[in-house]
Amino acid sequence: MVGAGHNGLICACYLAKAGLKVAVVERRDLPGGAVCTREDLVPGFRFDVGSSVHIMIHLTPVLAELNLAREGLEYIEMDPWAYYPVEGTGRGISFHRSVEKTCQSIAEFSPRDAEAYRKYVERWTELNEGVFETFLAPPSPGRLFGTILKRNLFRPKSRRLWSSLDTARQLMAPYGEVIQETFENEHLRTAMLWLSAQSGPAPGEVASGDMFGWNAMIHKCGAKRAKGGSGSLATALVKCLERHGGELFLGKPVEEVRKSGRGWEVEAGGMVFQTEKVVAACHLKTFFCNLLKDGPKELAGRMEKARIGNGFGMVVRHAVEELPVYGRMVESGLQAREYHSGMQLLCRDRAMLESSYRDYLGYQPPANPSVVAMTFSAIDPTLAPKGKHTLFTWAQYHSYELRNGETWDEIREREADKLYDLVCQYAPNMKGKMIGRYIQTPLDLERDLGLLRGNVMHFEMSLDQMFMFRPLPEISCYRAPMKNLYLTGASTHPGGGVFGASGRNTAKVILGWRG
Repeated sequence: MVGAGHNGLICACYLAKAGLKVAVVERRDLPGGAVCTREDLVPGFRFDVGSSVHIMIHLTPVLAELNLAREGLEYIEMDPWAYYPVEGTGRGISFHRSVEKTCQSIAEFSPRDAEAYRKYVERWTELNEGVFETFLAPPSPGRLFGTILKRNLFRPKSRRLWSSLDTARQLMAPYGEVIQETFENEHLRTAMLWLSAQSGPAPGEVASGDMFGWNAMIHKCGAKRAKGGSGSLATALVKCLERHGGELFLGKPVEEVRKSGRGWEVEAGGMVFQTEKVVAACHLKTFFCNLLKDGPKELAGRMEKARIGNGFGMVVRHAVEELPVYGRMVESGLQAREYHSGMQLLCRDRAMLESSYRDYLGYQPPANPSVVAMTFSAIDPTLAPKGKHTLFTWAQYHSYELRNGETWDEIREREADKLYDLVCQYAPNMKGKMIGRYIQTPLDLERDLGLLRGNVMHFEMSLDQMFMFRPLPEISCYRAPMKNLYLTGASTHPGGGVFGASGRNTAKVILGWRG
């Protein structure tokens, strides 16, 4: 296994559990890839250095099938899972696991939109249940359309949806326009817009309607935090792997993967591994263009051209004295409030988000970035010393390649200040409350985590690079055109995020599972 990201570890666990002899090699000194937590950045604090919110993995059988609770993995429910504060008012919209509680919060701003939201959840959950089934198997046109038809067209309640051309129109429309026509209140529109932007495509991208629709599924599975940090998932996977006889080799960067007789050789960190099968669990552009020796040249050329994009966002992890309080007056943040469990959506309006995207297209850092603020120490005291807290801020859109004469290493502090300043504008109590911070620019994401050009999804999550097109049609089913060479990770179907479906699907292909 080349790479110890969460998909690679999940695949390795299934293979080891089935009795195969498995070795995982990883260039970093910590397992998990972008599902990793560090304790050496600010003394006394635990900082995630990649993902923070775990959503989609709870819609899969992975946690139960690998019995990760046995390995000490514990999840904490985020409820509400998101909160949109209306700046300067002390009021906001809370998105709870319960649809009814969410609608009650929306009704304070628009009773009409509360009902519209209820219908939105019903409609898009039903549709996406069919889509989700396709995420749990290798992709193909027949499986994609067959599963959706089976689950939706032939169910009485759904027949009205799929007989309607309007549903198809919304799927093919830009999600920004679908949100605009679904809701009338600008606060709710902006909240849904910023949530939907988290997978990458801009609000105006054609055929992105389900980026909006997918959020309805969070009411089904909830959003959760791994206790002790996001890396607790990786820790549990390593324990599971070792329990079943697998081995993990950290600090062993792979230099070359080559054919050797009827099998393979993997050269990594001064060691040479002889193996029958290889699974590439790293960025597939890195694998095919840099690591694989004598691979298909045409495939390497096509992979070189696969669309990674020009960055995605940046994140700053803060150690702080107290929690942000969203209101007009400066209030104490020493006591946790309900909304501190969720993703706090700091984006004033659509114009603010679109201005950042225009800057991104112009190859310059955003003048006014929007932020997702996360304060998980409020629900998990293990992350910070008593009375102190963590504040993670994620922002889009940040161009990896700059054409304004600046470099990321030169402007990292300035751009990080923008994110904290926005938090202070919403929560004035946070001024002067920073203890320390860890900055991850798009360039840092590439250097530290191997996320080329700072894209946390590996390749852009547009329709032409999803399902049977990800990352390329000829290798979309987790097999390379060389015997016993398999693929997994965010580069493959169904894409990025803390999901695990790719790792499980690849193991199914290798083991020849059915159903």
